[in-house]
Amino acid sequence: MLAAILSLSIYMNTSAAKSHKGFTLVEIMIVVAIIALLAAIAVPGFLRARKRSQASRILNDLRMIDSAVDQYAIETSRKTGDVVAVADWTNYVKKNSLLYNNANSILGTPYGPQTVDTIPQVPANDLAVLSDVAGTGFWSPYGP
Repeated sequence: MLAAILSLSIYMNTSAAKSHKGFTLVEIMIVVAIIALLAAIAVPGFLRARKRSQASRILNDLRMIDSAVDQYAIETSRKTGDVVAVADWTNYVKKNSLLYNNANSILGTPYGPQTVDTIPQVPANDLAVLSDVAGTGFWSPYGP
């Protein structure tokens, strides 16, 4: 009797395992479609967030440049309207930072020389690239 139950149990387990060995093509296609749908929903949001963070980085760079030019002007007795070269104002930002090393925005546009008591402006190229995520109000007072 025990042998009959064991043989029946073994038969049921092997036949069940053979009939459901893998996924069907339809099941795999449904999973791929769901993953594609989720990616289509998420990717634009990630790209927008990336551009918004680039805009925030440029705005922060402009604040640091403004502060660096003011510090340079105070220490070297410069007056309103004097031009401050890139090599002069970069000495007043954090050493080995991207801004210190190349004086360019995160998008590669050079900030260039600055003027004492004049607010640095967003480079026109960067403004055009980021205009869809950062309007003119975002850039205040460094924007157009």
